[in-house]
Amino acid sequence: MRPSPKGVSIHPTPQALVATNAGRLITKLVDVQSRRGEATVVLTGGSVGIATLEAVTANPARTAVDWTRVNFWWGDERFLPAGNRELNSVQARQAMLEPLGVPAGRIHAVATADEVGTVEEAAADYARQLADAAAGEQLEAGLEPVDTRLPRFDVLLLGVGPDAHIASLFPETPGIRTVGQTTVAVRDAPKPPPERVSLTLESINTASEIWLGVAGNDKAGAVGLALAGAGPIQVPAAGARGRTKTRWLIDEAAASQLSKQLLASDESEEDED
Repeated sequence: MRPSPKGVSIHPTPQALVATNAGRLITKLVDVQSRRGEATVVLTGGSVGIATLEAVTANPARTAVDWTRVNFWWGDERFLPAGNRELNSVQARQAMLEPLGVPAGRIHAVATADEVGTVEEAAADYARQLADAAAGEQLEAGLEPVDTRLPRFDVLLLGVGPDAHIASLFPETPGIRTVGQTTVAVRDAPKPPPERVSLTLESINTASEIWLGVAGNDKAGAVGLALAGAGPIQVPAAGARGRTKTRWLIDEAAASQLSKQLLASDESEEDED
């Protein structure tokens, strides 16, 4: 891993990236569980997101985590029938949740197209799930909420599209502009399928830590714009800000358009955990 600006870790290959991210996630969950007993992760789909989950399953250190006490949510989901292999939740179950024996009660998936009638109903149902979990968390654990509508998110994983979208918040669309809501129904998404449910940027940014995992030359422009300080309406990835930490975890190809000024920064994050 070569030196990088603060908040950015650059890895030589996508394989190195996902293996390191898996180790980071295990370490983070062990740390949170040692302090609070339970931990909560918001998952993402995409090639890096699912490969990271597969790498967690393959990592011998996975046994250090009590997987029966980790809560899982999703930053977004496609509005498709149950069992569809394009669902982020289906891919995550196969890659990690089922192999590690995560209890069904810890897995909080978005309602599918055969469970509710419309994508708006699915978004509303997901918002209710989040609010119910937040209320239960405050009652049982006595935790001070970051947002009374949301449980505490310890780590929120994101991918970044070539257009710089995160979750299902696409540039210049109503979803990225939505405020005052925890979830949003997306119609006419610029990539298939057109109907999706997403956390809003407001919800995403309640997470203690946000990790953006990105690989490939096709993402380099989006990474460069986001780290150069572009506006989130045009470049949604630029708007992701964890309350305590924001990590950009990228490979060499995705880093290829970072500015010389950024790469010359002497504030290097590397691995401080």
